[in-house]
Amino acid sequence: MYDVAIIGLGAAGYTAAIYTARYKLSTLIVGEDEGGMGVTAAEVGNWPGAIDIKGPDLMESFKKHATNFDNVTRKQARVEKVSKGDKAYFQITYQNGETDEAKTLIFATGSDKRHLGVPGEDKLSGKGVTYCATCDAFFYKGKDVAVLGGGDSAVEGAAIAAQVANKVYLIHRRKEFRAEPFWVDEVKKKDNVEYVLERRVVEILGDDKVSGVKLDKEFNGSDTINVDGVFIEIGSIPSTSLAEMLGCKIDDRKHLKVGEDMQTSVKGVFAAGDVSSGSNYFAQFATAAGEGSVAANSVFNYLQGDGGSEGYLSEG
Repeated sequence: MYDVAIIGLGAAGYTAAIYTARYKLSTLIVGEDEGGMGVTAAEVGNWPGAIDIKGPDLMESFKKHATNFDNVTRKQARVEKVSKGDKAYFQITYQNGETDEAKTLIFATGSDKRHLGVPGEDKLSGKGVTYCATCDAFFYKGKDVAVLGGGDSAVEGAAIAAQVANKVYLIHRRKEFRAEPFWVDEVKKKDNVEYVLERRVVEILGDDKVSGVKLDKEFNGSDTINVDGVFIEIGSIPSTSLAEMLGCKIDDRKHLKVGEDMQTSVKGVFAAGDVSSGSNYFAQFATAAGEGSVAANSVFNYLQGDGGSEGYLSEG
């Protein structure tokens, strides 16, 4: 029986584990994907104290720090189910049927990449369709690619892809980008990036591999653009399914509702990072780490007998 089980191997989860370990709580941290979304960041320029660090390197540092404590147990496994029995503890069931038990939970499950939902996307996934430009751009050296989206991940991805690709089409449904100005400036420095604005991709073309994209209206006299790869970077969806099994409430934007102490609508269950509503939906390493530390402190207080926010808000 652990004092706390943290589900998620990303920035929020590992930060929470560092704090719970220092509070002398027996801690389990478990997840399927090492590093979470943090490993998809090619360059991190806003982590305090590190002017320039790569996402995978930063996440490896988080991991080493958290697992340095003797009272932290780390498992890399898929969690299939979370339940609460008659006794005051939670049970975690893994894909292989094994289980663990904990007095409290912290969901740091992050988010999953949003899909476009157009013909050809599923068929060509892994055959030219990818959801991480910064991860996969290297495989398209000297080729033409399309990056879809207008936020940080899309614009950063286009800047990274432009370093190796022959041509990058940055396709965005709006006229202006929502990305951080730093990344907009970076992509504008690339002379092999062409902006396809106020257009939507309605189909991804190809048989055994991507051959192009079809637009909802013409661009340069045609409604198709020939490309070898399509990077879909249109945001993410919070991974709330495990928490919802326990009855944790979500808000209109599909994030887990939390109080100031990061407690969800279920007593003894907390959330941190991209999955929660705790930082005004500002998904950053810094906010994930901040929420993770607050959640850990709240777990400590809860186990000391302070029930916190009575499971978020009684009115739901």
